[in-house]
Amino acid sequence: MALHLTKVAFGAASVEHLAERLAARAAAGPVALTTRYLPKRHEEIAGQGSLYWIIKHQLVARSPILGFGEAEGGRTAILIRPEAIRLQPVPRRAHQGWRYLEAKDAPLDLGAEGSADMAALPPELIGELAALALL
Repeated sequence: MALHLTKVAFGAASVEHLAERLAARAAAGPVALTTRYLPKRHEEIAGQGSLYWIIKHQLVARSPILGFGEAEGGRTAILIRPEAIRLQPVPRRAHQGWRYLEAKDAPLDLGAEGSADMAALPPELIGELAALALL
């Protein structure tokens, strides 16, 4: 079973804004996010897990994690595919750094089997419905 990470999309106002930022950084291949420490459970994550993005206190998108590498200053790079796959929004408190997310607790992708067909709804409406716990 895959293990995932959650992280706040600092400075991103929406999923669209996050997708634009990732695309802008993707010219050189995978996007590398730096962190101080390598996750202890990195072997469960690499190649099969995703980085779930928190925007406005909700999990709203994910980017598949390709692996881990070294970054400047002895830090660790989390290598992700530069895409923001939209999710069925789920409330989540903001936090610093990253946190583990078990596969059983991960929200479904929009349009995935078992998720509500909300792809036609405006993102603002989806956010409001999720905030009211109607999704």
